[in-house]
Amino acid sequence: MSDIILHHYPQSPVSEKVRAVLGMKDLAWRSVIIPRVPPKPDLVPLTGGYRLTPVMQAGADIYCDSQGILRELERRFPEPTLFPGGADGLAWGLSRWTDGRFFTATIAVIFADVGEDMPSAFQCDRLMLYFGADSSIAGLQAALPEMLASLRAQFDWIEDRLATGRRFMLGDQPGLPDANCYYLAWFLRNRYSKGPTFLAQFPMLCAWEERMRALGHGSVSTLTSTEALEIARAAEPAPPPASDPDDPSGLKPGDAVEVQAQGVSGTAGIKGLVRHISVQDIVLDRDDPQVGHVAIHFPRVDYSIVSV
Repeated sequence: MSDIILHHYPQSPVSEKVRAVLGMKDLAWRSVIIPRVPPKPDLVPLTGGYRLTPVMQAGADIYCDSQGILRELERRFPEPTLFPGGADGLAWGLSRWTDGRFFTATIAVIFADVGEDMPSAFQCDRLMLYFGADSSIAGLQAALPEMLASLRAQFDWIEDRLATGRRFMLGDQPGLPDANCYYLAWFLRNRYSKGPTFLAQFPMLCAWEERMRALGHGSVSTLTSTEALEIARAAEPAPPPASDPDDPSGLKPGDAVEVQAQGVSGTAGIKGLVRHISVQDIVLDRDDPQVGHVAIHFPRVDYSIVSV
C-alpha cells in the first residue's frame, strides 16, 4: 500500500480536518507544504489544475476535496472507524452543513476581523474564491454582526449535542462529525482575534476541543514537492473497480469530461478521461509530462461533470 502524502499548509482549516482524522486513526503520513495561493507549480502536474487545499496522494492516485480524502482514508484504514456506533451515511450529509454555511460564516467573521491587514494577494484570491467577484472586506465587515449571530447559533448546536454527556459527537469514540466540527472551532480560535472569548461561552465545546487536540495528527514526516512528483512518476494508479452502468449522467469509462468544483469562484475545470464512475466518486485518467499517468479522484457531491 502506497504511503499517504498530504499536500497542505499549516494554516489551512480544511487540512486541519484531515489532519485530525489522521490523528484519530493514528496513521503515519508524509507532509508536503504547498503555497497558500496560486501558482502551485508542483501541485498542478498531479491534479490537472485543481487548486483547493488539501490534496492527498497515494502513489499515482490523487484525491481531491476533503470529502473524497476522508472517504478513501476510511476505506484503506477502516479501524478505528469514523462511524463509531453507526451514523454511516448521515455523517456525510452533516459534512455538507459544516463545509457549507458553517464554513462560510466562519470565514466571513475571520476575514472581517483581519480586514485590510490580510496580505493583498491572499485577500484577493480568497475573496474571489469564497464570496465572488463583487465581494469586499468592507461588505464582510458590514455583515459581521449577522455572521456572528449565525455562527453563535451553529456552535450552540454543537454545545447542545455535547451537553448530553457524550465525550465526542457519536459517543465515547471520535468520528467523522467530530472532525467536521472541530476544524471550524480550531480555525476560529486561532484566526479570529476574539475567538477564545467567543468560544468560552460554550464550555462543553471547549472541553471537547481539548480532547480533540489530544488526539494529535498521527505520525508525520516531511517530503519535498519534488520527491512527491517522483513518487507519482514511478507509480501506476491502482486498478479501478467496475463502474456503475446505470449512472444518471450516462458517462462511462473512456469518455472525455471536465470536472468543476461547485460553490467556488475563479477555479479551473479539470479535464481527463473517465477511469471510473460510481454513486460517490468519479476518477479521471490524465497524463502529464512531469508525472506520467495519474488517476485523479473527485466526489460526486458538489462537483459538476460535463462532456468535452
